[in-house]
Order: sequence, then C-alpha cells, then structure tokens
Amino acid sequence: MDNKYIKPNFNQCALITIDTQNDFSLPGAVAEIKGTNEVVPRMKNILEVCRKNQIPIIHVIRIYKEDGSNADACRKEMIESGIHVVKPGSKGADLVSSIKPIHAESLNYEDLLDGNIQLIGDSEWVIYKPRWGAFYQTRLEDFLRERAIDTLIFIGCNFPNCPRTSIYQASERDFKAVMVEDAISGVYSRGITEVKNIGVKVCTTNQIIEELENVFEA
Repeated sequence: MDNKYIKPNFNQCALITIDTQNDFSLPGAVAEIKGTNEVVPRMKNILEVCRKNQIPIIHVIRIYKEDGSNADACRKEMIESGIHVVKPGSKGADLVSSIKPIHAESLNYEDLLDGNIQLIGDSEWVIYKPRWGAFYQTRLEDFLRERAIDTLIFIGCNFPNCPRTSIYQASERDFKAVMVEDAISGVYSRGITEVKNIGVKVCTTNQIIEELENVFEA
C-alpha cells in the first residue's frame, strides 16, 4: 500500500471501537451479536497498546430510548414493544468492562444523546451515534479534524452493519482507514475484498500491534 493518499499514517491516528456494549457482546445478552465476545480479548490487546502510546481512542455506541423514538426503523417496533436494548442508564448500554480504561468515568447518557462527546479516560472518549455509521449526525468528523487525525483504526461489533458503514463513511471523508479483521465480529471474506477495493488496509491484531509498536518505539 504505497499510495500516499491511502497509506495509514500512524503518527496521526485514532482507534475507533464500534458498539462493544454489554447488550450486544455478552453471551446470552438480549441482543447478543454472535462472535463479539470472542473478539473482545483482541480488542483489549489493541486498546492497551493505544493507551500505552497515547493514541486517541473513541468508543462509538448505540443508545435506544425506552420509547423507541430514536431507534432505527427496522428496530423501532421491537423497542416500542417493551424489549429493552442499550437502554439509557442500563448495564446493557455500558461498554464491556474489559475494554474500558481503568477508573473510567460513568457514561452520561443525557449528554451523549444531546450529541456531546464524553471524556471517560486519558485521551479516551465516548460518542453516541443514532444510526449505523459513526459519522451520521455526530460531531466525530469535526472532533478528528480539530486534532489533525487522518488515519482511523476500526475494531468492534458486527461488521455487516455499523463497522462497515463507518469505514465507508470514513473513506468518503478521505480519512485513511484500517480494518482489523480479527478484532471485529461478523467479518466475511467478500466484505474484506470490498473494503480493500476502496483503499482500506486490512490487517490482523498482531499486525496492527506490531505496526504501532514499530512507530512509537522506534
């Protein structure tokens, strides 16, 4: 990947985690996405390297109000029926404990729903997205531009929906994108081919850790 317009610049990167919340991740949870719990340990390893090297981390999450008023059209009826998924203030809406920073601030769901970006640790934030993509009706792009971040590393929950959409949105905005294929649940081979075709770097957990350590420990 020698093309200067798509080659990752790890000196100006951020890590984006997608929807790694208890209701989607834990075995037996109300909206469990199969395979997510299995990728969490690899996510944790990547997060530890990023924290050690003060790489900005943005956790992008879903929140569904109890009345379903902010839910996707395909899920609105389910939420309206009384099924609680990532309900504000619930354990299910919180980040999986093993990916949170030590002494993480509790999530302020009211502020997050208002579109604010919450600092929960050192160089670590949470942002609420109302739909699949991390950039849709959020302040994420401005947040990244203000910090001169041009490369995004994606890990998290359920590639076919939110990670894939977020990666495409990043590409549309000319961010350099990296997909860590074994640290995202729901990955399939055609999806990997498709994101490679739009200039996304696809790598494994061990490969991204090695690349980051080479940059920051050189």
